[in-house]
Amino acid sequence: MPSAKGKHVTAADSTKAVDEFMAQLDHPLKKEIELIRRLILGADPSIAEGIKWNSPSFRTTEYFATIHLRLERGVAVILHLGAKARAVNVSVAEASSLLKWLGKDRAMVEFADLHDLKGKKAAFEDVLRQWIRWVS
Repeated sequence: MPSAKGKHVTAADSTKAVDEFMAQLDHPLKKEIELIRRLILGADPSIAEGIKWNSPSFRTTEYFATIHLRLERGVAVILHLGAKARAVNVSVAEASSLLKWLGKDRAMVEFADLHDLKGKKAAFEDVLRQWIRWVS
């Protein structure tokens, strides 16, 4: 499933790979992870998915979001601009203080449970739409 630039043509860069990963996933917040997946894919029609860093990851022309499955409590999404750090200051307007900044080009959004995720849904979708503008 190639992107607009012809990248991402491996079997891992596919919805099928994510479906298979999710079918095998044993995680207490699997329902929340599935909802996060749907929210990210629904944020923009240009978003595709695959398995990157042993987790569901999402891309337009480059990977920009990866679900972080190893938190002690909850689940998170790492927002980034690909595998390598970039010398760019990402700017995202957010009223909810949803983002925990990990660097100038990386941030994390944490969800404690389904109730927390549903409460942050609109703000998360807004952040996603803004974030993908920085992906090149």
